[in-house]
Amino acid sequence: MTEPVRLVADVGGTNARFALIKGERGMPERELTLPTIDFPNIADAAEHYLRQCGSPKVMEGAVAIANPITGDWLKMTNHRWAFSIEETRKRLGFERLLLVNDFTALALALPAIPRSDLRQVGGTQPVAGAAIALIGPGTGLGVSGLFPSRDGSWLPIAGEGGHVTMCASNAREAQIIDTCRLEYPHVSAERLISGMGLTNLYTAIAKLAAAAPQALTPAEVTQRALAGSDPLCAEALQTFCAMLGSVSGNLALTLGAGGGLYVGGGIVPKLGDYFHRSPFRERFEAKGRFAGYLSPIPAYVIHAQNPALLGAAIALGVQPTP
Repeated sequence: MTEPVRLVADVGGTNARFALIKGERGMPERELTLPTIDFPNIADAAEHYLRQCGSPKVMEGAVAIANPITGDWLKMTNHRWAFSIEETRKRLGFERLLLVNDFTALALALPAIPRSDLRQVGGTQPVAGAAIALIGPGTGLGVSGLFPSRDGSWLPIAGEGGHVTMCASNAREAQIIDTCRLEYPHVSAERLISGMGLTNLYTAIAKLAAAAPQALTPAEVTQRALAGSDPLCAEALQTFCAMLGSVSGNLALTLGAGGGLYVGGGIVPKLGDYFHRSPFRERFEAKGRFAGYLSPIPAYVIHAQNPALLGAAIALGVQPTP
C-alpha cells in the first residue's frame, strides 16, 4: 500500500512554511517557505505549495499558526488572513485539518530537538520530568510550555502569554513603556519583545532623546545595534534582550520550569554571541529572593530548522524519526 501523505505547515505573520510527511514516522520533507503577503488566504498558499510538489494526494494536514484557536473561524492577529477551518479542509480535500497554535506545536517538538541544535545560555542541568518553558520573539511573541503526564508523555500549553502586560524593571524602562503607552494604551510584552517591538523600542528611545526617529525595520535596528553604528539602536537591542530575560524569568517561575527555558522565534537565534553577552541571563535570574531558584535553570536558544513542522506532525499523531 502507498504510504499516507500528510501536509504540515508553520504559519506566522510574515511567512508560511510547508512540508510533506510520508508514513507514520516520516520527517518533514520538501520544505518550502512562502511569503504570506503573496496569497489572499491559507488555502491558496497550500494549493500553490502542493502544485510545486506535483499535486500529491494528501489525506490530512496540520497547521501551526501564530494565533489563538478558539473555534472554526480564525482571524490572524498579525496578518490579514481570516478563514474557516472547515471550509479550508473541504477546499483542500483533506479528511482532517488540524489547527494548533504555533508555539503549542513548537512545544510538542522540544523533546525531539537534538542537543546539537540547542545553545545553552547559563544555568546547569535540566531536572528530569520537570515542566519546560518556551518563549520566542518573531513577528509576535509566542509563549508555551510542556508539563509531564503520568504516562510519560508531554502535555503542551495553548495560551497567549505574549500579550501579558509589560512591566518595567527600572526607571529607564518605565520611561520607555510610558512613551509607548501614548500610542498603545495596553503595552503588552509582544509590543516590545518582537519584531515590531524592536522598532517600538527604537522609536521610544529616540523620542526620549529628543531625536527624530527614522523609519527603520526590525532588521535595520538589529544591524545597526550589532555594528555599533547607532547608539539609539544599540540601546533598543539591549533593552529587548533585558526585557526578554525578565518575561522569561516570570514564565519559568510561573510554570516551575526546572526542565529548562527554551527560546525560539526568528530573532534571537540570529543574534549569536551578542545574546550570550546581553543582559538576558542576568535579568532572567533577577527575581530577588527567588534568584537562587532560577539560577540553575538552563536556557536554550533553538537553532533547529523549522521545528514547529515537527510539532505539527506530532499533533497529528505522527512520530517523526530522523
